[in-house]
Amino acid sequence: MLKKHPELTASIGTDYLINHDIVVLRNPYENKSKISSNSDLFGKLPIFHANISAKFTMRSDRAQNSRTEALNMIRNRKGALPHIVVVTAEPLSSRIASIALGTGDIDCVYHVCLYELEKVVNKIGGESKALLDTLTKGNRLKDIFDLLFDLST
Repeated sequence: MLKKHPELTASIGTDYLINHDIVVLRNPYENKSKISSNSDLFGKLPIFHANISAKFTMRSDRAQNSRTEALNMIRNRKGALPHIVVVTAEPLSSRIASIALGTGDIDCVYHVCLYELEKVVNKIGGESKALLDTLTKGNRLKDIFDLLFDLST
């Protein structure tokens, strides 16, 4: 796209970009009474509502790719920040924490089997249980079904 439209280079840049796994677009609200020349051109473009990074497991490099993807979007946005989330099936609390805890570049991590994971970790106990409790009680790790509700806000 940059080769076809070199004027986009100033907006997008040429940094290391990671492909998005899932993007959620929405149509902008159109207020017919306030139309300017810019809204005629840009008002019809969809709004980037959310980026969902899907990582079946969380090796350290995969977690960092999700973080890099989020930071690239934060730096290159033109307007409000979209929701930036990660969906995973990672069974280790420590690996989930590597992306869920931190500076806030990721809104939340959603687990595809959170209740099953909690059941197993509660039986095991120890540091894994304490870490999983920290993640869930701090709303840094949620069940996958919460994703639909969180994206609607």
